[in-house]
Amino acid sequence: MTLGIIGCGKMASALVRGVLQAGVCQPEAVWASDCFFEAAQKLAADTGLNAVRSNLEVATASQTLLLCVKPQDALKVLQELGVSLAGKLVVSIAAGVSLAALESAAGAGVRIIRVMPNTPALVHKAATAYSPGRFSTPADAAGVEALFSAVGFVAQVKEPLLDAVTGLSGSGPAYAFLMIEALADGGVLMGLPRDLALKLAAQTLAGAAEMVLQTGDHPGKLRDAVASPGGTTIAGIEALEGAGVRAGLIGAVRKAAERSIEMGKA
Repeated sequence: MTLGIIGCGKMASALVRGVLQAGVCQPEAVWASDCFFEAAQKLAADTGLNAVRSNLEVATASQTLLLCVKPQDALKVLQELGVSLAGKLVVSIAAGVSLAALESAAGAGVRIIRVMPNTPALVHKAATAYSPGRFSTPADAAGVEALFSAVGFVAQVKEPLLDAVTGLSGSGPAYAFLMIEALADGGVLMGLPRDLALKLAAQTLAGAAEMVLQTGDHPGKLRDAVASPGGTTIAGIEALEGAGVRAGLIGAVRKAAERSIEMGKA
């Protein structure tokens, strides 16, 4: 597979590094461009891929094209590439930009798949969902699954659900980082050294998540196994419920999903 990357921001960099580390592509078979050429050069210096100045060069050299530009720039980039997209698979990670809009901008018959990954792709722990376009084939979907499963979990969903995916797993790492930081602050408040508090907090969230994935048990059941009657954990949960942490997280997903919908209408 020859892979093209248009836009070398944080998400694109995480994906490319994860894919290369997993051995899905070789660096010499990956081409990248960015409106700031220095960004492509830096990614090339770090990974060994090919940095070029023109999006057209990337499209020409690649069989599969990852569109990793800002949502407001996605349609313009596709329009400018025009006929160079013929016979290519375009994989867009532009939040909120619909398949219909992407297909209209790319031209008749261009194969497009929308994907919403997240930055833990860098450590092969991504949570990714995708939705195929009208002209994409089952082989295209299989290729996307192979590409993104190399860096984590991947699932196919109907396109309207991608906004919810954006609000949950797309933005979710930031929520988790906030929780880790806050838990560590609590540890520091109670006397732990900062570096130890951060490690304990991060490992605690990682371990809890792995228990959910491996056991298949509902999080409530796992929580109850920790919260002994009259014990320390239930006292902590009381404080969380009083602070509205549960409602805050639900609201964060809703707000982020609604923002994704708004971006698609802009």
